[in-house]
Amino acid sequence: MALDQTTVVDAIGVDNATGEVVLTITDHLGWTGSDSEHLLLLKEKLNAYLSFVESGEMLETYPDAKGRAVLIDVVCKFPPDEQAQGFYNQLSQVVESAGIKLQQRLFSACSLSAMS
Repeated sequence: MALDQTTVVDAIGVDNATGEVVLTITDHLGWTGSDSEHLLLLKEKLNAYLSFVESGEMLETYPDAKGRAVLIDVVCKFPPDEQAQGFYNQLSQVVESAGIKLQQRLFSACSLSAMS
């Protein structure tokens, strides 16, 4: 899955350490300085995720989510530029006002090899 598939949930699971349901967005796009399309895709994808949670579809699709806190985890291939970081900061306020946590982080191949 990828950021440009705005109506698809890329991954869902439960974090064993926190008990949270984690909805993952995979952002493979780079930041070029003229990122209006990238930011629009991110906004559309986040709106789809919020709708997935708020409509109850998440519970129908993933019954293990019942009674759990929700975290949307945006995993980026490239570090966000200043404009993108400001966008994330704004979005996190909106998302958190809906009772959902939002985090953005860089993908690290090292963390995958540590899991093996």
